[in-house]
Amino acid sequence: MESGAAVTGSRRLLRRLRDVMAGSGTAQERLDTIVRIIAADMVAEVCSCYVMRAGEVLELFATEGLRREAVHRTRLRVGEGLVGNIAATARPLALANAQSHPDFAYRPETGEEIYHSLMGVPILRGGRVLGVLVVQNKTQRHYTEDEIEALQTIAMVLAELAASGGLVSPLEQQPSEGIALLPMRLDGVRLNAGLASGVAVLHEPRVLIRQVVAEDPQNELARLSAAVAAMQTAIDDLLAASDVATSGEHRDILETYRMFAADRGWLQRMTEAVDSGLTAEAAVQKVLEDTRSRLGQVSDPYLRERLADFEDLANRLQQHLAGRPVTAAAAELPEEFILIARSMGPAELLDYDRRRLKGLVLEEGSPTSHVAVVARALDIPAVGRVKDVLAKSEPGDLIVVDAEEAQVFVRPSEDIQQAVNARIEARLGKRLAYAALRDLPAQTRCGTRISVQLNAGLLLDLPYLDETGAEGIGLFRTELLFMLRDDFPSVGQQAATYRRVLEHAGERPVTFRTLDIGGDKLLPYMSEIGDENPAMGWRAIRIALDRPAMLRQQLRALIRAARGRRLRVMFPMIAEVAEFEAARAVLDLEVARAAARNSPLPAKVEVGVMFEVPALLWELPQLLPKLDFISVGTNDLVQFLFAADRGNPRLAERYDPLSLPVIRLLSEVVNSCAACNVPLALCGEMAGQPLDAMALLGIGFRVLSVAPGYVGPVKAMIRSLELAPLEGVLSGIAALPPRSLRGKLRDFARDHGVVV
Repeated sequence: MESGAAVTGSRRLLRRLRDVMAGSGTAQERLDTIVRIIAADMVAEVCSCYVMRAGEVLELFATEGLRREAVHRTRLRVGEGLVGNIAATARPLALANAQSHPDFAYRPETGEEIYHSLMGVPILRGGRVLGVLVVQNKTQRHYTEDEIEALQTIAMVLAELAASGGLVSPLEQQPSEGIALLPMRLDGVRLNAGLASGVAVLHEPRVLIRQVVAEDPQNELARLSAAVAAMQTAIDDLLAASDVATSGEHRDILETYRMFAADRGWLQRMTEAVDSGLTAEAAVQKVLEDTRSRLGQVSDPYLRERLADFEDLANRLQQHLAGRPVTAAAAELPEEFILIARSMGPAELLDYDRRRLKGLVLEEGSPTSHVAVVARALDIPAVGRVKDVLAKSEPGDLIVVDAEEAQVFVRPSEDIQQAVNARIEARLGKRLAYAALRDLPAQTRCGTRISVQLNAGLLLDLPYLDETGAEGIGLFRTELLFMLRDDFPSVGQQAATYRRVLEHAGERPVTFRTLDIGGDKLLPYMSEIGDENPAMGWRAIRIALDRPAMLRQQLRALIRAARGRRLRVMFPMIAEVAEFEAARAVLDLEVARAAARNSPLPAKVEVGVMFEVPALLWELPQLLPKLDFISVGTNDLVQFLFAADRGNPRLAERYDPLSLPVIRLLSEVVNSCAACNVPLALCGEMAGQPLDAMALLGIGFRVLSVAPGYVGPVKAMIRSLELAPLEGVLSGIAALPPRSLRGKLRDFARDHGVVV
């Protein structure tokens, strides 16, 4: 926390900036004054402000220290130079030697070659980058966290000036639309299956912040405290509604959401922001922007969507601070409508009249997001990641949500409407069939039992075990517990979470994967790694072995949580036997430590690896005798096998998991495990697609771990499958033509009545 002197200095600076903002003169004149004040206050030779222009171009609008002739002349594209990098990532940057950074772009007209250190922050408003604020020094200055925080706070004041329209026309700051009102089809990803049609309603909950700098910090703290209490009471009332009060996965999510609303870390950060001189509204917005900056760069959709919960809470709290906590349900709404939003939290969805709400379309979102789970609980068809749907839709447009095919039709033609209505009736019959399978075994027509388990990562996933009838948790991703915190969880905190997972599972197996961090999954309290190729960089077991204290604490927590129970530990991204032996040695050390202290031990410890690095295939003869189980992670395995980044949309459809190289590799793994009598499972996305899962069964897999929404479809496929004919088709893999087997397997499923 900042010292009292620092807080006082921050308040004084903010008051000076507020006085300038409220003073006379043009917006340009006020900006010129502001950069001079910032440079003097922060003891910097340079302070510059870049403002976003049309076409994603950053223009130098004001400077103290650089050459005057560079103003309105120097321009950088988003992503170009250090300033462009800050705008592209929406994250601060502090460098003691800026010119040595690979992104440094020299502009001779600025005269900045004599300045070595640089600190810059994005100017943000409503999640959009409006510009970049930069300070520079001649010496190699190491900027502190407090200085970065102070500059971010100042940038909030400048955001008001940048958004006022005095510097750049408001029309320039709007995304260019130019959309003719014609029928169109937009693609996305399925969040919850179903079909629906209705009138478009655009979700825009944001509250305009009219004052950034506080007149009376104590009064602002009192306002913040009162608004938090009112918000928490309103959430309690919302969750007590009769139609969402029942148990199930959505209930667990809503209880978790309630806990987020009372999170001490979140409330403390807002309190500190008010102490620095911000109003309560600005403090809420600053903490939200900080959280958005931290989580917004993570590509993992499971984690990215946690951000929607914080955005929901921040918007809800802003409404209470504004004295008008009016929910969307109170607004005038059509009888049947489709809700369209950039992103949403679970409680925001509950604000709407569920009798009228027929479908949900998001520009962001993933199947594991909280709002998607609540949408499933309320039986609302939903599609996410629909690019620019807000810009391409008008309030009152007719919208068709085809979540079965992950498509959205804006202003659809009459024939599409008729086709959708016919498919809605057919889908009702399919849903009833999946529900009837819940308590039936996953057994083929020839009597072979298949174990269908769940992939999970948070406590809110646990109710899916009962909802789906899954036989266990084949993959529990422990890193999510670490990534959603501001500090490293203690052994006791970790153990409490792992214990709840084991208690909920009961006799069903749970496989805990140790920390798979690194790459795009960085911890907030861990310095950035900066790998050029993160997916193949310093991550997972490589970090764990280089930072053994972190691994020891996690294993200690798992051992403590599993007292008297079966403990299954899986190490990720093992590339050679030596890595497994080193990780296993750390586990053995922690078990011995617990025994020496007479601590209760697990009833049994089983140790395995996640097979996702192709090189491990040739080490299986030496590795398998040392293992209790092995699980294939096809997501990384396929991208490593084809050297194709699975996060790159240009490559997303290029390589098929049902291609011969993948099937042959997986067949060799099956044969090697069978020869050594080592249990084998598969926990990648491939297991959740019925046709792909059918192929996996045909080459010998008998344990599949899938996302909750795929248990029903995969089980339906299993119960309709006769294995012998399929095994016959796949037995001659070596003689098959060198192309994808997808068409051949689809024909097989059709000819043999397999439900895919």
